[in-house]
Amino acid sequence: MEKFFRDDIEVGAVDKFFCSEMRRQIHRYIKAMHGSRSSLEKFEENLHNLDIPQRERALAQYIDLNRQVVDMLDWRQLVARSIANYCDSYDYFKEMVTDLDTIDFYVQRMKEKYLRFHKVFEENGKFGIRNHDGDVVLSASYDFLRTPYVYVDDMRTMPVIAEKDGKMGLVYPDGKDTIMAPFIYDDIELREEEPWFVCKCGKKTTLL
Repeated sequence: MEKFFRDDIEVGAVDKFFCSEMRRQIHRYIKAMHGSRSSLEKFEENLHNLDIPQRERALAQYIDLNRQVVDMLDWRQLVARSIANYCDSYDYFKEMVTDLDTIDFYVQRMKEKYLRFHKVFEENGKFGIRNHDGDVVLSASYDFLRTPYVYVDDMRTMPVIAEKDGKMGLVYPDGKDTIMAPFIYDDIELREEEPWFVCKCGKKTTLL
């Protein structure tokens, strides 16, 4: 018989507490990267009215665009903190965190929830983007793609820098190829603060 078995109440509670831990982790990261107070306020505002599954997806989206958040993350430590919030006694907590199967189960579960990275793919010499589930969020219609990694941004969808027919533009990876900036620019560069994009057309420079 298993020393520990996992039921819906336990798993749901650990999911909830881990979500709070990841939220704090990103909060600290934004401050460490010298994010503004408005960045923190946007971050908290975006999460405020979401339920736990929605928060998990939103945090995963943020991590996808800010992958340094998890570069040095100790997943076992965050799992242990989450289990501590679930347990009602130190003895039970100690038994749970020293059970390797339990820790491994939750570490793997949380990585599957929060590490959901997109991938650029090539088709007939053109490039597009698939999300973690393999769904095409940007069609393979472009000669070049650059996904902005914005380290202190809020969790809105960021457009992708793309090239088409020799011109640069900005397009959202929303499954519809919605254009934010038309393909009229000679070059587009990413800034470290808003407005995020420097768009150059001849001698004219526009910030978007």
